[in-house]
Amino acid sequence: MVDLLSGSSKDVKEGSGKRDIKSLVSIIPPPQSLMSKQVKVKERRIRLKYNSSVNADELYLSKALAEELGIKDIACIAVAGKKRIELKAVISDKVPPNEVWANPDAMKSKGIADNSIVTVRGA
Repeated sequence: MVDLLSGSSKDVKEGSGKRDIKSLVSIIPPPQSLMSKQVKVKERRIRLKYNSSVNADELYLSKALAEELGIKDIACIAVAGKKRIELKAVISDKVPPNEVWANPDAMKSKGIADNSIVTVRGA
């Protein structure tokens, strides 16, 4: 009779709901999966420099900047949020990564000075 009571008390303890910690932790996702959902950069503030070798409807930018912003063929530049211009993007290795080049005559006619800070976006 003692064996029956001790056997039944073991069944009650096992069935009480104690679960293995490893099975509980397996539900939580690893940190790498949470960090992989980073936001892609859509715009960047860059220095605009005049370069007379650039055509009037083009904007030269570095390969690293084009990849970061996802620019392939058309780029949009904005000055102080007031003036927006869409230009053909030309990717060049000669351009430093922290600046873009534009035609001086075209930028002067739009009212944008040399060494201005512009916001570059993919169009």
